[in-house]
Amino acid sequence: MKEAVFPFIKFPGVDTILGPEMKSTGEVMGVGDSFGEAFIKSQVAAGIRLPSSGNVFISVKNADKPRATEVAQRLVKLGFGLIATRGTAAALTAAGLPVRAVNKVAEGRPNIVDLLKNDEIAMVINTVEEKRTAIQDSYHIRRASLTDQVPTFTTIAGARAVAIGLDKLAGLAPYSLQALHQRLGSDKVTTS
Repeated sequence: MKEAVFPFIKFPGVDTILGPEMKSTGEVMGVGDSFGEAFIKSQVAAGIRLPSSGNVFISVKNADKPRATEVAQRLVKLGFGLIATRGTAAALTAAGLPVRAVNKVAEGRPNIVDLLKNDEIAMVINTVEEKRTAIQDSYHIRRASLTDQVPTFTTIAGARAVAIGLDKLAGLAPYSLQALHQRLGSDKVTTS
């Protein structure tokens, strides 16, 4: 799996949400026996410090709430705590998951940015509607995450991949390129 590398920290004030006009400064690769393992390796190679414990903040758009529940279930099984905005917290609670609700930035203090600044959040999952106002509202969350070097996933697919792969984090091992090449060579199909 290839992952683009973006040096967001070098650009004060820039929004980390990806758009089609953005250009990466490089690429890294992760290889594994499963997609989750390859994804985790690509994140580590890109310099992302993935947590093995702590609280995960989840705030997702309505369309992502069913899939966010699956992600949250995986994270709880791995021992993570859940913190969410009220709407997401309601969906997670309805699924029987333990979750603590927190204010959005505009709802007063203490809010999610306060928790990030206090090092109470180990990872952020934040998807937003395609509306300009929704993107702007979550800008403060993404910016605080970047400043505090908290891994942040802005798509439900990325959040799902990290949740699947986190159980492999402790046992990651490199693969020999020669062995991989040999494995692929034994799977070749001959054509006439």
